[in-house]
Amino acid sequence: MIKKNPVELALAWLVPSVGAAIFVTIQCFSYLNAYIESGGRLQAITFGPAALLAVSIYYGFWIVPPLLALVGRRASDWTMLVLGGLLVIMNTLGGVTDGLRDGSHLVVLEILAITLPGAVALILSWRHLRSN
Repeated sequence: MIKKNPVELALAWLVPSVGAAIFVTIQCFSYLNAYIESGGRLQAITFGPAALLAVSIYYGFWIVPPLLALVGRRASDWTMLVLGGLLVIMNTLGGVTDGLRDGSHLVVLEILAITLPGAVALILSWRHLRSN
């Protein structure tokens, strides 16, 4: 039996959102650790104002799928599914790419923190759409 409770769906989308925040935090600390271990010989990663704003907006979009789940309309459910799916796919590709460059522990973290919870949220969203 599939429940039509939008709060449960919103909570399912909050898990990969929190996972994305955890992943980015650990990725930053991993880079900082590698930078310190190298004695400052690594090339520093710098962001211009536009890039920093774009990254902030990108990770800010993670709050949109849970909010759309609370709306409870068919159009918002489809938007939640498409936007959430794009966020999961883009974070998976970016996280795996960064993990291959910076260390396999980031790949594992990305899969555990974003991809698996995101896949569960996508499946729940699809079931929610089919049940309505």
